[in-house]
Amino acid sequence: MSVLTNENPNFFFGSGSEGEKSEYLCSRSDAACGRDKASESRSKNVKMKKLHRLGAAAILLIGVVSCQKDLLVVVQESSNNRTDEWIERTKDFRDRYQLEEMVVLSRHNIRSPLSGSGVLSRVTPHQWFEWTSKPSELSVKGGELETMMGSFFRQWALDEGLIQTRFSPGADQVRIYANSLQRTQATAQFFSDAMFPGAGFKPEIHETLGTMDPVFNPVTTGVDEAFRAEALAQIASLGGENGMEGIGAKVSGEMALIERVIDIRDSPAAEHDTTSFKRNDVAITIQEGKEPSMTGGLKMACSVSDALVLQYYEEPSDKAASFGHYLRFEEWTEVAAVKDWYQDVLFTTPAVSKNVARPLLKEIRKELSLSERKFAYLCGHDSNLGSVLAALDCEDYLAPNALERKTPIGSKVVFEKWKGSDGVEYVDILLVYASALQLRNKSRVTLFAPPMAMRLVLSGLPINRDGLYTLADLQALIASVTE
Repeated sequence: MSVLTNENPNFFFGSGSEGEKSEYLCSRSDAACGRDKASESRSKNVKMKKLHRLGAAAILLIGVVSCQKDLLVVVQESSNNRTDEWIERTKDFRDRYQLEEMVVLSRHNIRSPLSGSGVLSRVTPHQWFEWTSKPSELSVKGGELETMMGSFFRQWALDEGLIQTRFSPGADQVRIYANSLQRTQATAQFFSDAMFPGAGFKPEIHETLGTMDPVFNPVTTGVDEAFRAEALAQIASLGGENGMEGIGAKVSGEMALIERVIDIRDSPAAEHDTTSFKRNDVAITIQEGKEPSMTGGLKMACSVSDALVLQYYEEPSDKAASFGHYLRFEEWTEVAAVKDWYQDVLFTTPAVSKNVARPLLKEIRKELSLSERKFAYLCGHDSNLGSVLAALDCEDYLAPNALERKTPIGSKVVFEKWKGSDGVEYVDILLVYASALQLRNKSRVTLFAPPMAMRLVLSGLPINRDGLYTLADLQALIASVTE
């Protein structure tokens, strides 16, 4: 039995790991979280919905054990098939709130590696998966998965009463907007075609295809020596007492695992004395109008980590996906942790995140302020999701049943705007994503076999008795970052 725990009381867990019993523990204490009794209502107003199991015969046991008022335990027992739960709000909640709008900040779906096969082939003697698209572009499987996610969002919106079956969206009711790269534009097109079949939406594109749109381009602006010094100091602090030299060491074990998986000692690079990724040579550059950049062994390891994770999603053979090493799921998460850490270092420290996330936060604030808008979909990258959440001071979290534990590929930060019976507008924030097995198995997601979902918590922002933020408070928070 494995136990997933987190101090955040507002996590909602979905599919269990294949072939194992999982116990999901979601606990709360006022001392740990600094929350008042409103937090208790936040958990009470959302409960797990038991759903049918797909595939062969199996047993699904969901037990809710309340040993004390602040403890919620969900136990799930399964055989070789996956089970899922989805968030179901109580009748009392639905009687008092009406969903008015969803604003979705999405990461593109599965793509081919950013690095060409020539670069990747230097560090391993093995043959990589035969990608179905050019480097960095959305893959065939990525398009299929995003189509299924768009179909799920349609079912979700219908179930919540946000749209109707014969909904014919007007120009002001729906917005589909994506960065001007192939993988984001294609992701948005697949999603919108499934979410609004027959509507004929074409994602907004504001720049020439292949050129970064400034709204999605995580570049630093207004860079002077004071900002550069502050940003570099915050990044260096991630390395502990060793500063920049300690950053790579934080994932030394994970980098060693990657070296073993790719058999780097037998690679063409080994002929030139490259038999490992250096841990102590991280160097960061912060420049006006450019993305924060890194050089050193961690950057190289990130490229390989990225390719291995994509290979896991695309390659159905466990043996081939791991170049014959048969990794456990936990080891795959360690492989992915290297690329997650790289992203955290570059884009989630306070100074950098608030700087690079401003354009997107302005778009989100604008979308939430439009009374006629029902649905907005903004498609970008993991750096976009990570920096936006960091800029809003989102509490730390680890996404269950995902290889990438912060912003899984294809994941979506969903801002739900609700109208309360008191006349006040409120917001809830969720991370919705397909689990690693749903991605790999290309599992169809529906209300009866849904993707994963978890609530995201913004530190210091007050909540009402149902655990929702007022729209006014969220807008004020965004304004404090962007203005």
